Amino acid sequence: MPPLTASSASSLARACTRQTLALPRTLAVTTSAQQLRAKSSSETAQTSSFDSPFGRSKESPSTLKIPNFGKYASPRNATSNKVFSYFVAGSMGLITAVGAKATVQDFLVNMSASADVLAQAKVEIGLNSIPEGKNVIIKWRGKPVFIRHRTASEIAEAENTNWEGLRDPQPDSDRVKKPEWLVMLGVCTHLGCVPIGESGDFGGWFCPCHGSHYDISGRIRKGPAPLNLEVPQYDFPTEDTLVIG
Repeated sequence: MPPLTASSASSLARACTRQTLALPRTLAVTTSAQQLRAKSSSETAQTSSFDSPFGRSKESPSTLKIPNFGKYASPRNATSNKVFSYFVAGSMGLITAVGAKATVQDFLVNMSASADVLAQAKVEIGLNSIPEGKNVIIKWRGKPVFIRHRTASEIAEAENTNWEGLRDPQPDSDRVKKPEWLVMLGVCTHLGCVPIGESGDFGGWFCPCHGSHYDISGRIRKGPAPLNLEVPQYDFPTEDTLVIG
């Protein structure tokens, strides 16, 4: 390494001197800035109007403040408030129940049968006009009804039949309320045709559509029909009156 000249040595000495003088000044400025920031933070924490419900943290100041809703609180006690709340809830429940009842009632009234339909629901027949051994056909709810005034021989035949071996086993006593009066729907149980009375192989009814034969009690005896002729709901309010329905 070549020896330093006098000018180079002088320049190096001046640079070292400047750095030595600048270092304390820089340290002083840095220290002053830190002190100012700490002072500012302390003043801010002391003058803050925000209070945390969880207490003030020592590490960092809190800026959270919970508002006070005390002026909105009811001046009455808790019991009075509960009574009022229960009264309002009960009143609303009562009003709702009344409205629901009225709605359901109106709906059921609108869905109920009209007067003309109710008039067809029951049919009253005078039995004095039906001679013994004859059939009468009436219309009830759009269907034919057979009414047969049976003779004593017909009653005996219906009761003495071995009904246990029939396709649809049913004794004659289960199909009539009075032995002399047989009431049935005139609809074949096969495909809904109307059988012909006083005909067939068993002296009862015969369906010419597919050849079903019914006896004097309306029980199926021959042919494709699976069941006996249906017996509707009926009653005898008097000795000479029949009400169907």
